[in-house]
Amino acid sequence: MLKGFRDFILQGNVVELATAVIIGGAFTAIVTAFSDKIINPLIAAVGGAEGPALSFQIKPDVPETTIDLGAVITAALNFLIVAAIVYFIIIVPMNKLNELRKRGAPEEEVPPTAEDLLGDIREILRNQTAAAAGPAEGPATDGPIDPNQPPRH
Repeated sequence: MLKGFRDFILQGNVVELATAVIIGGAFTAIVTAFSDKIINPLIAAVGGAEGPALSFQIKPDVPETTIDLGAVITAALNFLIVAAIVYFIIIVPMNKLNELRKRGAPEEEVPPTAEDLLGDIREILRNQTAAAAGPAEGPATDGPIDPNQPPRH
């Protein structure tokens, strides 16, 4: 379990996560100011003068029963703005960087299957047997047997 944690830390995931949290926190202040100074006044312009914009009370004269839709809309817009900024500033460049890293790495060779190896061994054994038996007992050939050529059936 500790080895897995050590590998996680050494892979750089912690650095990427910390960067995302710091950037997200910094942009939250910007987005909050944007919401408080631009979005909320626009929502308030739609609402009435007697209370918060786009809100209503379930029980009249009981302020605790106020449902404030403007605050919900503002929070949703804050989330969308922060998510978009983190995506376009951090995620997209990291994906592009990972793609470039993979492009520069050599491709791994696919190991041969057991059937391929057994077929190669069979061909080598046939060629060795044919070479040891000589041309009189083996199949008629025009010259020495090339072990790199497939057997003739």
